[in-house]
Amino acid sequence: MGAMTNTTVLAARHISKRFGGVQALDDVTLEVRAGDVHCLAGENGCGKSTLIKVISGAETPDAGELEFAGHTRPGTTPVEAIRAGVQVIYQDFSLFPNLTVGENIAVTTQIAHGRKLVNPARLRRRAAEVVAGLGVDLDVDAHVEDLTVADRQLTAICRALAEEARVIFMDEPTTALTQREVRALFRVVQTLRDRGVAMVFVSHKLDEVLEISQHVTVMRNGRVVASGPVEDFDRASLGRAMTGRDVRDERDVVAFDETARPVLRVQELGRDGAFDDVSFDVGPGEVLGITGLLGSGRSEIAEALFGVRPAERGRIEVDGTEVHVRAVRDAVAAGIGYVPSDRLTQGLFLDQSIADNVVAGSLDLHRARFGLLDRARLKETIDGFFSALRIKAASVEAPIRSLSGGNQQRVVLAKWLARGPRVLIINSPTVGVDVGSKEEILDILRREARNGKAVIVISDDVPELVSICSRVFVVRRGRVHDVITGERLTEHTIVEGLAA
Repeated sequence: MGAMTNTTVLAARHISKRFGGVQALDDVTLEVRAGDVHCLAGENGCGKSTLIKVISGAETPDAGELEFAGHTRPGTTPVEAIRAGVQVIYQDFSLFPNLTVGENIAVTTQIAHGRKLVNPARLRRRAAEVVAGLGVDLDVDAHVEDLTVADRQLTAICRALAEEARVIFMDEPTTALTQREVRALFRVVQTLRDRGVAMVFVSHKLDEVLEISQHVTVMRNGRVVASGPVEDFDRASLGRAMTGRDVRDERDVVAFDETARPVLRVQELGRDGAFDDVSFDVGPGEVLGITGLLGSGRSEIAEALFGVRPAERGRIEVDGTEVHVRAVRDAVAAGIGYVPSDRLTQGLFLDQSIADNVVAGSLDLHRARFGLLDRARLKETIDGFFSALRIKAASVEAPIRSLSGGNQQRVVLAKWLARGPRVLIINSPTVGVDVGSKEEILDILRREARNGKAVIVISDDVPELVSICSRVFVVRRGRVHDVITGERLTEHTIVEGLAA
């Protein structure tokens, strides 16, 4: 392994690429060594995705050259890249949900070798060999649509290995994983390293970058601004390189009056098979955190408060008045807003404009005489939130699909803030969001708390919880098992609670 890890298996040198008037890549160089995990970091729009598309053959560079295992060429095609051992696992995994695990694993082999006829037995045998070689527990006959997110990711990794991958690019590989699943993924990564496979992680999570990587390359505005061994970086220097400014990393909790009447009071809330005997108060100006492993009941509690899957027993009060939440409309009428974890399928109209999405949930509040919409008030609301939440787009008419993850999250927040809720519940507020946008989104939540709202943050991002929350509830098997507050509210204590 010593000689192998010093071998450059992939190099992209002096790559430039322009799209119209936008210089997406400007003289970018990236070298990847066998047996290394190389992190490619940077904010959304910095050029990471374009560089991967050039290396994988999806885009042709305007200048520069690619080197695969010592062979240099000006560009490549997707099939040539696969044959050279380059595989890309995108954030959505790009799997066929209606096919089996084995069929998904073997599909790139079929394409790379130009096989027009399918031999099911051979496909299954090859898939089983790859799964066994990686040492993971994966049923090759199971359909992908029935798998957990973690098993879908393992399927994508096995698919890459089926074609003898030498370099695997992984785009935000831990975004939808629990901490336990992240640890399992890192063990798989170590196995691949031992076999001499190079991994390129595209990630926003600074702690994971520093833990798993051997080398780091940081991009900003289409250029490489920092590159070197991971020992040369820490959280502060990584954040500074990615954003061009110092990123605040300390605990910043909004002060609130603990003696004031709670905005939200929950008493003995329960739903069979999901959670039971959940009770808590959230005061005006408080940010309460709820965490737990996948399946712990943390999201189910939020969905019950918002009426998605209503509670079967218990009591909910908003500003001292009992409310009966049997459907989403009841929660909205009571002043409860909910930002779901999956903003793309549950929180936004992707083909509609920013403007349409911002006011989608508050049209009833923008009516004038005879039930007609007050266009002037609509425009004032849209422009106000576009500016206040610093949504980065050419105009309010830009489609949601064209926005980065951070800006999509801002639009979902704007949609609910436009209703002026008393209680704002936000699930995974910064998932898939770059470090600069993450800081700004957390500041938006702090601002809303200062305005007197009760804010509930549901997350398994431990540094995020420590940064913003006055208390953190650890949920296990549908019950609150620990309330972490005061001097106990540290990353170590929360991690211990999750591990238990």
